[in-house]
Amino acid sequence: MMYLTIRKCTAVVVFAFVASVSVAQDPGPKAKSATETSSTKPFRILTNGQRITIQSNKNISNLIVWTASGDRFVEQNNVQAPSYNFVIPSKEKYVFMMLQLEGGKRYTEKIGVR
Repeated sequence: MMYLTIRKCTAVVVFAFVASVSVAQDPGPKAKSATETSSTKPFRILTNGQRITIQSNKNISNLIVWTASGDRFVEQNNVQAPSYNFVIPSKEKYVFMMLQLEGGKRYTEKIGVR
């Protein structure tokens, strides 16, 4: 009888110890808010209906824009200007953009369009 009580107490103590020491999930790094992540990029994307304007601190080297179905409708090399604008020819809700600035740094963005 005493042996059964000792086993139960040992099991409870071991369970309590394991539960208090172990962590269910690592909280991970803090996620940045949308305003913090967009302020670190050296360019801004302005939308006005179907017209999109890209403004940058540096000159834009290359620009590729495609639809969600994969159709490219803007592919410009050697733009060498700090801003570029274009009109989306179709009624797409989202388009994707790959922007390369002077110095070779590339950025990709998903742009929502009304």
